[in-house]
Amino acid sequence: MSEYDVEHLHGMHVAHDGPRQAPALLLIHGSGFSGASWSPVVPALAGHHHVIRVDLPGCGQSPPALSYNVPVQAGRVAAVLDDLGLPRVTTVGHSSGGYIATALAEQRPDLVRSLALISSGPSPDALLPQPLLLRVLLAPPLGPLLWSRRSDAMIRRGISATCARPVDIPDDLVADVRGTTYRTFRTVLRRNTAYIAQRSVPERLAALEVPMLVIFGTADRRWEPSSAHRYDAVPNARVELLPGVGHIPMFEAPERTGELLLGFTATVADTPPVNPQT
Repeated sequence: MSEYDVEHLHGMHVAHDGPRQAPALLLIHGSGFSGASWSPVVPALAGHHHVIRVDLPGCGQSPPALSYNVPVQAGRVAAVLDDLGLPRVTTVGHSSGGYIATALAEQRPDLVRSLALISSGPSPDALLPQPLLLRVLLAPPLGPLLWSRRSDAMIRRGISATCARPVDIPDDLVADVRGTTYRTFRTVLRRNTAYIAQRSVPERLAALEVPMLVIFGTADRRWEPSSAHRYDAVPNARVELLPGVGHIPMFEAPERTGELLLGFTATVADTPPVNPQT
């Protein structure tokens, strides 16, 4: 399914799929990725929802920003939703996109009907040793030199290194990842770490009264898979573990990921999902 509308709001590239009259579903990508990272699940989701994908500043087709602090990022997303006139959306975040989704719910509970986090590590102590290729690309002195010389094959290997299954990585995602600068990526990672170090994600969410779905792969290579159970302490949270799946369920298990998201949105919606055929 192709995008039917694209616009730029508050310094962010915003893509829309699905019928506008359907319940809104906001998708927020992880560090260094873009809205293209959701491509494998968008067709299924857009059959029942108005799907909104944002490219966060400095990623994809969005220009860099002065600040990448998580609360600031959430504020920008809130401004986009306000401009679109979309209150009470289901918000889905992958990896560090889950931190921005959480901050959005903290700042603007009026905008978030329900929350789904996919592969979002709960706190810094759950971080696993990263694959060698990623360590080389991110650490000086070689990182800054290699970053601008990354080939498409190297970018694909870097993304695949966090997966536990073979995956097909869309060309548009590779192009978007190439556009993210080394400085932006390193800054985003530091700001994300600061957010969850200040207060863990489950602790933040425990203070919110919002229905929650947590999806985690049992073979996640970025975060300790057992750390998903820390979300069990969050009221109104349901934790789903995907056997043999790594850090990117949208690529590794798109059908199951889509099913879980659609089942979740159906249970929390005030009205049944809109059938675009009617």
